[in-house]
Amino acid sequence: MNHSIQSADRATHLKIVIIALVAGAVLTTFGTSLRPSSNFIQTVHVTKAGQPTMVSSSQASLVR
Repeated sequence: MNHSIQSADRATHLKIVIIALVAGAVLTTFGTSLRPSSNFIQTVHVTKAGQPTMVSSSQASLVR
């Protein structure tokens, strides 16, 4: 039994690729099934900016 992917044979590499493809398909199907229906309407709330303000601080410390 080889414990390294570098020394594995062609069949082992093929098994790994197939398992990865199946896992990707399962995750994609699961993620797609979680999407909301097409009747879902999303509302947007707009917030307008107020007056500009200046923020300053005199507690700055200087390190030399």
